[in-house]
Amino acid sequence: MNTLYKKSFLKFSDYQKKEILYLLKISKILKNQKKEKKFLKSKKIILIFEQSSTRTRCSFEIAAYEQGVYSTILNSNESHLGYKESIQDTTKILNQLYHGIQYRGTSHNTLKIFKKYATIPIWNGLSKLFHPTQILADLFTIKEIYPNLEFEEIKCAYIGDAQNNISNTLLEAAKILKFQLIIIAPKKYWPKKKFLDKYIYKTNTKINNIQYTENISIGTKNIHFLYTDVWVSMTEQEKNWKKKIYDLLPYQINSQLIKKINNPKLKILHCLPAFHNTQSTLSKKIHNKYNLKKGLEISEKIFKSQYNISFQQSYNKLFTLKALLISTLSSKKHL
Repeated sequence: MNTLYKKSFLKFSDYQKKEILYLLKISKILKNQKKEKKFLKSKKIILIFEQSSTRTRCSFEIAAYEQGVYSTILNSNESHLGYKESIQDTTKILNQLYHGIQYRGTSHNTLKIFKKYATIPIWNGLSKLFHPTQILADLFTIKEIYPNLEFEEIKCAYIGDAQNNISNTLLEAAKILKFQLIIIAPKKYWPKKKFLDKYIYKTNTKINNIQYTENISIGTKNIHFLYTDVWVSMTEQEKNWKKKIYDLLPYQINSQLIKKINNPKLKILHCLPAFHNTQSTLSKKIHNKYNLKKGLEISEKIFKSQYNISFQQSYNKLFTLKALLISTLSSKKHL
């Protein structure tokens, strides 16, 4: 019996270890198949975007289409959601029309309300607190790079601002799958104690495979993967950007850091978009305003190097989302 059938995915810890591993196995089968097998003909889903999206939206749309699913795309300016109509009332309508709801927005509480009143699965395409669909693709990518290693043998360091949805979800994933995770950041940018107590530890006992350090040399010793994410976003107050950027500049992934790590097999993970040059409006604004020359969280040279596998991550999201749709919309077991 497929235990994920009709099960929502708001945060990584909604699923058990065996369910995560099941999704990764399904993803591999889907990526390796020579001809697309459609398991979800006649299913209908709605994809709600209150936050802009490129990779998540495209991957959800293509995954749905290739599995025979009809999808409706709804942006915040095209809906009464939360403005003229409560989330509760909207959910009751969507329950009758669709088999699943993807929501991408700022508030994680919105997702919880959807789940409370839904009789269909809810998928988190991104919230301020968590990004589980991204980390699922990242874990699939990690296993592609090291297919013969168990997760317990993998050592991954996350560097930079560790108070965002990527860091939060990595912490949950590390707790479940037991891979080694080292958070490297100035102490003021470590995950908040309130968050850790509520979602990660839930007791006063820390988890041995999760560590925190301000020391880059210690944190990057013998690692397989180095993960980073943008340091600032449009949801933050711009007046706080300057101090944050200058606090984190010593934690940029650049040639000096790669040389110090001295591991030719090192791979760099990034969920994208990345502020590695001035070829986007926001990145150019940040570079000019704060007198940056060679990228923000990652340098242009390293972003274009063989170390960077962020585009592999991005492509893999197509297959992990297919696995998620198939497993939560079909009661059959596909292994």
